[in-house]
Amino acid sequence: MNIILLGPPGAGKGTQARRLVEQRGMIQLSTGDMLREARTSGTEMGKKVAEIMDRGELVTDEIVIGLIEEKLRGESASGFIFDGFPRTLGQADALGALLDKLGQSLDAVIEMQVDDEALVRRITGRFTCGNCGEVYHDETKPTKVEGVCDVCGSTELKRRADDNEESLRTRLLEYYKKTSPLLGYYYAKGKLDRVDGLAEIEDVAAAIKDALDKV
Repeated sequence: MNIILLGPPGAGKGTQARRLVEQRGMIQLSTGDMLREARTSGTEMGKKVAEIMDRGELVTDEIVIGLIEEKLRGESASGFIFDGFPRTLGQADALGALLDKLGQSLDAVIEMQVDDEALVRRITGRFTCGNCGEVYHDETKPTKVEGVCDVCGSTELKRRADDNEESLRTRLLEYYKKTSPLLGYYYAKGKLDRVDGLAEIEDVAAAIKDALDKV
C-alpha cells in the first residue's frame, strides 16, 4: 500500500508516519531525508544533489523523482509513505507516472486537517530535548523540572528557530498556496480522505487506520 500524508507544518505527519512504519512495516519517504542521504552517498545521483545544494540552488523535481525511484526499486516493504512530496500538481503527475512505470499504485491520500490558530498555539509552544529528541510543550506537556528533560535528564532543551508565529504563518501561507490544488486533484481521483490532525495522537492514528482499512 502506497499513501501520501498531506498537511501543513506541525500537523503531525511525521508522528503518524512513524507509527505506520512501526505497525505496518511501511517505509517513510521524506524528501528532506532522501536529499541529505543522497548528498553523502557517493553515488552519481548523490554527487549531483551535493553540487546543487552546495550552490544554494533548489533540487529539481526530476532529481527528486529519481531518488524516489531508487528507493522504490531498492527497498522491500509493505508500502511507502510519501511525506513532503508531492507539493505541486506537476510533482503529483510525475509521481503518478513513476508509479505506473513501476507497476505500482497510489492507494490513499490522507489530509491531516487543522485549525490554523490552534496549530499556531501548538507549534510556538513546542520544544525538544537536544539529546534524546523527546518533545515537550509549554502548556500541554512541560518538563517536570524546568529546563531538564524528563526522559534522559539532559538540559539541552531547544526550540526550532522557525517555530515562531510570524515564521509559521508564512509557512502556512506557502503550504496552502502550493498544496491546496492537490486536494482537488486527489479528490477527483477518489483517493482523498480527511482526518482531524489536531485530535489526540491515538485518535488521529485510529482515524488513519479506518481510512486505510477501507482501501
